[in-house]
Amino acid sequence: MITFPNAKINLGLNIVARRPDGYHDIETVFYPVPLCDALEIVPAKGECTTLTCYGNKVDCPPESNLVMKACRLMQQHCSEVGPVDIYLYKHIPDGAGLGGGSSDAAHVLLMLNAMFALGLSKQELACMAAALGADCAFFIYNHPLMATGIGNVFSPAQVNLKGMTLLLVKPEVSVSTREAYARVTPAPAPEALATILSLPVSQWCNRLKNDFEPSVYAQYPSLRSIKSAIEQAGALYSCMSGSGSSIFGIFDSAIMAEQAARQFANIAHFVITLQA
Repeated sequence: MITFPNAKINLGLNIVARRPDGYHDIETVFYPVPLCDALEIVPAKGECTTLTCYGNKVDCPPESNLVMKACRLMQQHCSEVGPVDIYLYKHIPDGAGLGGGSSDAAHVLLMLNAMFALGLSKQELACMAAALGADCAFFIYNHPLMATGIGNVFSPAQVNLKGMTLLLVKPEVSVSTREAYARVTPAPAPEALATILSLPVSQWCNRLKNDFEPSVYAQYPSLRSIKSAIEQAGALYSCMSGSGSSIFGIFDSAIMAEQAARQFANIAHFVITLQA
């Protein structure tokens, strides 16, 4: 069985409070993006589950990979799940705020549920995914969702970017999520995220914000420069995704997005037609 785990971007990201457990309450919309890894799972040739990775370098040993953790979690919960061989081709950049690892893990749960005919509901799978990471559960549902709590409490998001073109730029800079949170002072958002997202995309500028941007840009000015260049190239809206370091721009013209991409010839970038 093979599938193609997709990335996500954040539309707005408000860090509203620090929790007693040390985590943070946030408000954001997770929006799926058709930039994908490839994931294949087959019955194991031997007696143990294995993971083989290709493509972009994965900076952790196989046993620590979220894919293996997801598989072990399913095997612990469901005795029907036997050993499997997992093949993962990484195309989504790591350390980009795009949720690639979380998506891979969530899709492992979905695939094992189908392969072994476990009959688990999406809600049951989402509960399992949440134990792996705050945004893993989103990829079980995989359609635009408002996320609150630590990013694992979902409600419908009334936003549709279908047919628009995304320019996604991922420089070599890597941002530590832990450090990014440490540099932010939580505060309630001045305007409801749902209210802003109900407006045309062209009216999101200066209203739809990512609370990580000021401190991350202060530490990595090159990221601010990328955002400015995307805006100057005609994007309706541009922002950093998650805690970075990817920067995206939303264009209503594929030609303009392609033209804007030319200035990033020496940086990893992707021009993507949005489908949801």
